Amino acid sequence: MNQPQQQGPNIDFKNTTALNTPSGGKIWQQGVILRKVSKFVTGTSDDAILPIPVFYDPETNEILKEGVPKELVDVIFNEE
Repeated sequence: MNQPQQQGPNIDFKNTTALNTPSGGKIWQQGVILRKVSKFVTGTSDDAILPIPVFYDPETNEILKEGVPKELVDVIFNEE
């Protein structure tokens, strides 16, 4: 049985804006911030690792704040 493929929104790229890096580049790197989660929070026998995908400027290592989930912005950017 064939299932229909999901389609995303129909976006005309002419109506988009480039997002340059703070150093003026066009290429971003993708990285991961790792957070440790206590075993008491996870309910498991060991602490867990929570990966958070981010984009960053490869020249300055500055993280793209707009790409971080809103509930984590204060946590991530106040630790730097």
